[in-house]
Amino acid sequence: MSTFNHGRPPVLAGEASLAAPSGRRSDLSRAQARVGYLFMMPSFVLYLAFVLAPVLVTVYLSFTAYDPLAGATWVGLDNYHRFLTDDRSLQIFWNTLRFAIFAVTFNVGIGLLLALALNRAMPAFLLYLFRLAYFLPVIIAAAFVSIVWGYFYGDDLGIINYYLISLGFTPVHWLTSSRTAMMSIIIMDVWKNTGFFMIIFIAALQGVPRTILDAAIMDGASYWRRFFRIVLPYISPVVFFNIVYASIGALQVYESIVILTQGGPGDSTRSMSILIVEEAFGSFEIGYAASIAVIMTLVILAITAMQLVASRRLVHQ
Repeated sequence: MSTFNHGRPPVLAGEASLAAPSGRRSDLSRAQARVGYLFMMPSFVLYLAFVLAPVLVTVYLSFTAYDPLAGATWVGLDNYHRFLTDDRSLQIFWNTLRFAIFAVTFNVGIGLLLALALNRAMPAFLLYLFRLAYFLPVIIAAAFVSIVWGYFYGDDLGIINYYLISLGFTPVHWLTSSRTAMMSIIIMDVWKNTGFFMIIFIAALQGVPRTILDAAIMDGASYWRRFFRIVLPYISPVVFFNIVYASIGALQVYESIVILTQGGPGDSTRSMSILIVEEAFGSFEIGYAASIAVIMTLVILAITAMQLVASRRLVHQ
């Protein structure tokens, strides 16, 4: 006796047998997704509690005059107007930018030169000794490094001035003169951090195809021609990564300046991070400090965005 499907196409036995496994796979994928979300939930909750919520609170406080006893009073853009029209805050802003420009330039540039110098055939003992010597300051806390360099920079008992006087030169007021204080902090920052960028550059240089370099050598290309035409394009993504990373760190400089100069002489070395702490916990102007923090964050985002846009045009794909 024949059976009719009332207009529906007949279902073959093989197709019917495949339907159930497909359904089971769908149920399995949903179960795996639920388990994945469950594992992600603690990290997401911590992110909301300790990253996103403080950011939102800071943005809100930046539009208020906050009194720890009376609470917050909405003032709109007054805090931002105060920062942008105050000569002292603008000087501190330019101090931070100046430090970032020189620190990023020398950290990345010297790190690249050291990587080029060490990326060559030499005895393994010397290779690891040099890499350790340059990288060791990176793993030392910035506070300890600043204390040690504070003794180096001393006017009367400093080691640097001792040797300058021994050689017949005039001693330099490294930390007590507005002309040299910022330069002194930059020198210490480069000494401490350039080894980090050196290690990253060494790893990038070792990824450059050796066959291409050998072909260029056979064609008679000079060392610097090979560097600018072959090596630099290959490591350009790493170069821009180091620039972005160094910029973010330099714009947030705090402990080294606090320990060496406390922001002085005057405000010649004071950074925006120091100003935020002083306004929030010294003057208790938390709303104004929050507006400075928002401005600094926007500056970091803007500089990072410009560097990323430039990297799309200059980075070798």
